[in-house]
Amino acid sequence: MFVFGNFFVALAKITQVVLTLYMWILIARALLSWVNPDPHNPIVRFLHQVTDPVMDRVRRILPLQFGGIDFSPILIILAIVFLQEFLVTTLYNMGVMMGR
Repeated sequence: MFVFGNFFVALAKITQVVLTLYMWILIARALLSWVNPDPHNPIVRFLHQVTDPVMDRVRRILPLQFGGIDFSPILIILAIVFLQEFLVTTLYNMGVMMGR
């Protein structure tokens, strides 16, 4: 059973890294929205390609633009923090319990 325990611990750690990386990508996208970046820049295009699917879905469900400010990144970051605290912790604890 310890193999499944190690699997869940590894899955929790990978999920934590992916969620943290996505959160930083989202923060970079939000910071870039304050300036007028070149839309043909590969970094800007990458940030838009990675974040647009999630942000568009959130904008469709909850239109969170007030006074020209888009609050959807804040909502997504809160969801990421929730997933980090709930999902990652649960996976890690399952792995530790199975490893015993």
